[in-house]
Amino acid sequence: MKKFKYLVTDTKDLLWGLNVDTVGYEENLPGEDYPTHGHADGFYFNVAKGRILQEYQMLYVKEGGGVFKSHSVGEVELRSGDIFLLFPDEWHSYRPNDSTGWKCYWLGFKGRNMDDRVNAGFLSPEHPIYHVGYSSEIIRMLDMALHVADEEAIHSQQVLAGITNYLIGLMYSLESSNQLQQNFVHTDIVNRARQMIRETLEDGTTIQEIAVRLGMSYSNFRKIFKEFTGFSPSMYQQDLKLQRAKDLLATTDMTIKEIAYQLNFESPDYFSSKFRLKTGLKPSEFRGNER
Repeated sequence: MKKFKYLVTDTKDLLWGLNVDTVGYEENLPGEDYPTHGHADGFYFNVAKGRILQEYQMLYVKEGGGVFKSHSVGEVELRSGDIFLLFPDEWHSYRPNDSTGWKCYWLGFKGRNMDDRVNAGFLSPEHPIYHVGYSSEIIRMLDMALHVADEEAIHSQQVLAGITNYLIGLMYSLESSNQLQQNFVHTDIVNRARQMIRETLEDGTTIQEIAVRLGMSYSNFRKIFKEFTGFSPSMYQQDLKLQRAKDLLATTDMTIKEIAYQLNFESPDYFSSKFRLKTGLKPSEFRGNER
């Protein structure tokens, strides 16, 4: 079983930021020849030789499994519930497993919306596979894309662009959530650590002491904390101290020296330099602006 549509876009569609030129779905039986025939020029390919496209594609393995190869990652197994991305100018090849076949959706698209995400590092040929699992929402949206493409009503390109953008965001979110669930223990450690840091801002507790309380080495704790938050624990602690300092400067008559020592900075001068680096103002200037 297969159903697909190739779409024509005009110059105005390209200005939208993302346009879709192919939508499809195939069910390939175990041992069936692949790719199936009937695809447009430039899309059919020889599995052994692979191909290079001038667009992005998103493929979702609804059932079954397969193999994906690309210049950036080599050969990788595909499982049911995987999304894999194809990138412009990146050699690739893929096929269903002979033993299982697969049921697979795809979308082909291009535009500056996707280019911007790649340039910003959100998406990359070095990370083409997303383990999102079975998702009725993804299937619903891909079926909707097939329907919209088949109808090809006025402004259907804008609707398809919206569906594609939503699917990319959903893909990104689902894999992140799955990773967090798989690392629940680490998530719990980071959440407990953040709470401890907040509760001990003014009592001199060090990050090393917090790691000990959590039963971890400092190096392992620092690695996990930064992986989940993007900050080292000491930087997170310092930022919270500077936020607390702003509150004290704005709401109390404490001197800058008193605030520095209450928040356990090494010295008033060290506190002032960190505060200025963070806010662009000396503590005295910040206080003057707030009153």
